[in-house]
Amino acid sequence: MNDTGDLPDDLPDFSGLRALFINCSIKHDPAQSHTRRLINRAAGVMRDRGVDVEIVHALSHTIAFGMEKDQTVNGMADDWPQIHAKIMEADIFVIGTPIWLGVKSSVATLVVERMYAYSGDRNAKGQYLYYGKTAGCIITGNEDGAKACAMDLLYAMSHIGYTVPPQADCAWLGEAGPGPSYGDPRADGGHEGYDNDFTNRNTTFMSWNLMHTAKMLRDNDGLPAIGNLPETWQQLPNAKDQDPEAD
Repeated sequence: MNDTGDLPDDLPDFSGLRALFINCSIKHDPAQSHTRRLINRAAGVMRDRGVDVEIVHALSHTIAFGMEKDQTVNGMADDWPQIHAKIMEADIFVIGTPIWLGVKSSVATLVVERMYAYSGDRNAKGQYLYYGKTAGCIITGNEDGAKACAMDLLYAMSHIGYTVPPQADCAWLGEAGPGPSYGDPRADGGHEGYDNDFTNRNTTFMSWNLMHTAKMLRDNDGLPAIGNLPETWQQLPNAKDQDPEAD
């Protein structure tokens, strides 16, 4: 039951899809992460529809800096290869980050950088590695910057090959400056942000659009491998052959 009555009988079942959320909070204790609380809401929507969901707290792992796939070859401790294997198993990938100084966390930047180290690798069809998957992002904070952070993350995901659906981000912002964060207890017994319909609506839209897009990609074997293969792009109608001065 929801606010509008009984749920429809024909809701799609997304069983068989896998989703991975990476929480890029700078809090070392996952239980103290405000971003995790909003992640839980999106993850709950997906689990309700049969999606196999996993949430990884980045700072619970050792992730080395550097534009390498595996920094253990350079003598560093590095859990990134195991985390990246989970990314590759997932149809849906969501980065969650708080806002600090108006931008995404340093942990989120690290995750994107490590993913980019694989950007030259290929999938089974010869496309870049992340083709055929979908991505979104979750932002929390008590200052402006949610849309800028989302633009940053969603561009990065699209650039390396992810398909980004409409409304693929959600966010909660408190008042500018020091103040309560998402999920903090209120004097009235509630929790900050939990009853914010703008955030709840966008979190719902993001979750469903990611599931719809992931299923469409899965059912159609990803994107067609025509016009997006590095070795063959010049064998098709292509930009190089077009007249840049045409009327």
